[in-house]
Amino acid sequence: MQFNPWQMALQQFHQAADVIGLDDMMRDGLSHCQRELIVNFPVRMDDGSFKVFTGYRVQNNDARGPVKGGIRYSPDATLDEVRALAMWMTWKTAVVNIPFVWCKGWRRRCGPTKPARS
Repeated sequence: MQFNPWQMALQQFHQAADVIGLDDMMRDGLSHCQRELIVNFPVRMDDGSFKVFTGYRVQNNDARGPVKGGIRYSPDATLDEVRALAMWMTWKTAVVNIPFVWCKGWRRRCGPTKPARS
């Protein structure tokens, strides 16, 4: 069985929800990401060919304020990984009372050894 970060984040969420006695309606709403964007875009490579890259952007929940985010590049990224990162960043900012909600964006299959110059 392959590790799934989103399943781990949900398991952690439900454990914490049990500890604080979170009601089912709130638990259901917070266990889903609010927005997910998947984009596919062509890039002309240095050899003149085109390659299609897939990008993900996930906003976990904007209930605490505006959504901020970051972007990382990895050839092995998955939508579940980006979901988990967005959820974890939302929790981190909530714990220290920073009024931002985090989202994560991740472009897939574009590593530092393969970008096009243009």
